[in-house]
Amino acid sequence: MARDNKRNNESSNDKTIYINRVSKVVKGGRRFNFTAMVVTGDAENNKVGVGFGKASQVPEAIRKASEKAHASLMSVPVVEGTVPHIVTGKFGASKVLLRPASPGTGVIASSTVRSILDAAGYTNVLTKVIGSNNAHNVVKATLNALELLESPQSYAVRLGKSVDEVMENYTVGSHVWNTRQ
Repeated sequence: MARDNKRNNESSNDKTIYINRVSKVVKGGRRFNFTAMVVTGDAENNKVGVGFGKASQVPEAIRKASEKAHASLMSVPVVEGTVPHIVTGKFGASKVLLRPASPGTGVIASSTVRSILDAAGYTNVLTKVIGSNNAHNVVKATLNALELLESPQSYAVRLGKSVDEVMENYTVGSHVWNTRQ
């Protein structure tokens, strides 16, 4: 019983990004199925996941997508409510650019990217979708960008410096470190 309550609490922060009806033509006519894409997140722990589900009914497709989203949660670095540095994620013909923003800016993004960033706990980010705006490609490009983000702690370890040395030059709204060094 406790497990069911926990599951209900987790599903309260799920958001359906995209629903599509697909059809298969057979001898007797058309057979319709539905696909759903769901994002889930834990903003307090800076985790986000996306799932894709297919079924003959919409609620079942959403449920399957939600389960896959919960299984694919990943941690993302958040520095003062924004991304730590500029990053570009790519998938297929889509590119998603994420930029740090100063406090009070908000999340400036398309609805698809905004859903993912809100679920992850970001409050101030500037974004731009370049190329194809196909929902599947944009979601995967956004997740790729989030995977490429490097926290100040891992950056400091990579350079052999202390976190204080790295953060003393950091100002919100600009990027200080380059992840390609």
